[in-house]
Amino acid sequence: MVRKKITAYQIFSIFNIVFMLFIILITAYPIYYIVLASFSDPGGLSRHVGLLWAPIKPYTTSAYETVFRNPLIITGFRNTAFVLTVGLLVNLTLTMLGAFFLTIKGPRLKNVIAIMIIFTMYFSGGLIPSYLNIKSLGLLDSLWALILPGAISTTNLIIMKSAFAAIPDSLIESARLDGASYTQILIRVMVPLSKATIAVMVLYYGVGHWNEWFNASIYLRNGEKFPLQLVVRNILKLAGNSAMGSGAGMDEMAQLAELIKYALIVVTTTPILVLYPFLQKHFVKGVMVGAIKG
Repeated sequence: MVRKKITAYQIFSIFNIVFMLFIILITAYPIYYIVLASFSDPGGLSRHVGLLWAPIKPYTTSAYETVFRNPLIITGFRNTAFVLTVGLLVNLTLTMLGAFFLTIKGPRLKNVIAIMIIFTMYFSGGLIPSYLNIKSLGLLDSLWALILPGAISTTNLIIMKSAFAAIPDSLIESARLDGASYTQILIRVMVPLSKATIAVMVLYYGVGHWNEWFNASIYLRNGEKFPLQLVVRNILKLAGNSAMGSGAGMDEMAQLAELIKYALIVVTTTPILVLYPFLQKHFVKGVMVGAIKG
């Protein structure tokens, strides 16, 4: 009987390993394909059919040269770096302050304020009122329009509040008896014990800022202030429109436009792919801690 159970478990383990390897393959191959295609010969790539396991000779970096020759790419990186850095500081500071307020005992109208915050998860004013609000605040054509309106995510605030609530009250009471202020309790007690959840917040907010293009297309007019993703979108639109023409050289332009798309995907996703492994070890722990107690 034991032998049959061991055999069944081994069969299940083999099936599980094979299945997970298959999932990894179909998940990772598109990224692998894009990287190889970005270095491939445009003409050979357009004629290629089936799976791609190596770049098509003659190898070329023309797509990357075209991308980085565009001055707006460097400007877009700089603008995105500003939004990402300053935005993360604003996001984390306000989210932790809000979560701390909703966690500690004593503040009046805390439950009413919590209900008002949760209300925003289900109802919003819409795009036009948001635009008018940004305009009235004088934030149009400013990078602050990409930072301040989304300074706090309600979902992230609830996760952070749950992580703070999981900290034993005895620690907070002990700190209060030792004469610690609320600011000291937040900085010296709550934050060090919530590092995993804070890492998750960095990932959530960071990916949101890095992928930002829609609000930028609404609130920004000066191309020098466009974030990277909006610059990429405009380049892809321009390349696509150029490739739709007909005549001599148009086929080559269409093939190069296809390579530019692959190169842009590599350029814009590599920073996040490099950052993610450093935060991944905290990801599951942080989400689970934030989901235990609310």
